Amino acid sequence: MRQTTFNIVLNIRTCNGYECFGKFFVGNNKEFATAIFDQLKGTKNVNEKTILQLDLVEKINGLPANILMISCSLEELAENCKLITKEAFKLLNMEEI
Repeated sequence: MRQTTFNIVLNIRTCNGYECFGKFFVGNNKEFATAIFDQLKGTKNVNEKTILQLDLVEKINGLPANILMISCSLEELAENCKLITKEAFKLLNMEEI
């Protein structure tokens, strides 16, 4: 059976490359996960100088694949975390009903 999950992964650039410093589970539905990611603040212009990067990652049977990426400022990251948390709360509480 194919198990698919979606996460938004927070990465920060260090002298050793990018390091993951946070991850949000955003469900098993690609349309829902993409709709959340599309609301995030930032720019699609991601390059080697990007400091903060957010990735929408699809995992199929444990194998990850980046679907979308954005870069953002620290202020945008704060707003993005607030939005993701609100949407994750809705998702997880709707599953209970």
